[in-house]
Amino acid sequence: MATDILVPTLGESVSEATIGRWFKKPGDTVTADEPLVELETDKVTLEVNAPAAGQLGEILVKDGETVEPGAILGSIVEAGAGGAKSEAKSEAKSEAKPAPKQAAETKAESRSEAPAKQASQGDRPVGDHGPAVAKLARESGLDPSGVNGSGKDGRVTKGDMLGAIAKGGAAGASQPAQKEARPTLPRAPSAPDDAAREERVRMTKLRQTIARRLKDAQDTAAMLTTFNDVDMSAVMAMRSQYKDVFEKKHGTKLGFMGFFTKAVIGALKDVPAVNAEIDGQDLVYKNYYHIGIAVGTDKGLVVPVVRDADDLSIAGIEKTIAGFGKKARDGKLSIEEMQGGTFTITNGGIYGSLMSTPILNAPQSGILGMHRIEERPVVRAGKIEARPMMYLALSYDHRIVDGKEAVTFLVRVKEALEDPARLVLDL
Repeated sequence: MATDILVPTLGESVSEATIGRWFKKPGDTVTADEPLVELETDKVTLEVNAPAAGQLGEILVKDGETVEPGAILGSIVEAGAGGAKSEAKSEAKSEAKPAPKQAAETKAESRSEAPAKQASQGDRPVGDHGPAVAKLARESGLDPSGVNGSGKDGRVTKGDMLGAIAKGGAAGASQPAQKEARPTLPRAPSAPDDAAREERVRMTKLRQTIARRLKDAQDTAAMLTTFNDVDMSAVMAMRSQYKDVFEKKHGTKLGFMGFFTKAVIGALKDVPAVNAEIDGQDLVYKNYYHIGIAVGTDKGLVVPVVRDADDLSIAGIEKTIAGFGKKARDGKLSIEEMQGGTFTITNGGIYGSLMSTPILNAPQSGILGMHRIEERPVVRAGKIEARPMMYLALSYDHRIVDGKEAVTFLVRVKEALEDPARLVLDL
């Protein structure tokens, strides 16, 4: 008897995945819950475990192919029964059901042959783009057929429409808009000697998504960065004094991120525009504080979210971040853990960065960049002293946040960190 290996549900808004690599070969012995294959989505990398013990039968989907949730990847057969039985089952399956990638292509073809659903505003076609896109089309007068779609099969998403509206796309809605192809310069061929020493590697789904989202953020938002510096003496002294007893009591190390997260939350409460986002013609102010913490992995940058961080103590924040860090390194972060953030903190200082201009994590309107701490000469009470200083950078969407608000936000963060008693007293 064989047990199918299925693609699991991938999470909200994720409709397909790419086979990264198989850990086993057909005929290999596997145990129940042993990782069999790695799937790459545009948000996370996840492993599919063996649904039963036995031998791995024929692999139906090879590395690099695209699959949808519920697709059959292969099967587990009883030990010693992997040969003919597996092949027969595989042939039967291939006749009864197209391979996952072929199924996706068949669906795409049937969609293209079917007449497009029409939702109209006057005589203007809206197309089969979903209710949210249709609503934005009616409100803005922008024809979705002229918008570059980033969704599956080139579909226009709500985010695509909002980006086009923000760039003034509604102005030309009286005529069908032409699709704006981003110019891509062809790569000049390398010299033969150089070409032999090059290695070409296909971008992972995660890396492709990171690249697209960062570029979209630059194209959509009126992004600006303002800077300040903070004297870390007080926080470092407190951390040095209490780190041992803190770790003994709470079972986690006392880092700087707990202090920064608390300081950011206080600043967001004082300057709510930095915790807002644009939705069409509306500003949405978030009266909750889901703080994204950027974590670098060998496969790219991921941003798990500390939800309702204002309800957590510094110990609670540090425990949550430590857990996310371990999951990120092990490739175990779930999609749900990386959704819904309202503001992001990124720490380039752990890599030695002195100063940077972080890019927004759309649709958020602000991101705080931390940097390395180094002793610099500063003037205190008329005397030059060496102090541990850190540059802070706030990148923000100038469509929502004014310069005064951005500067005020950074000043609030600076004040809280230079006098950490404010964090305890909620001042």
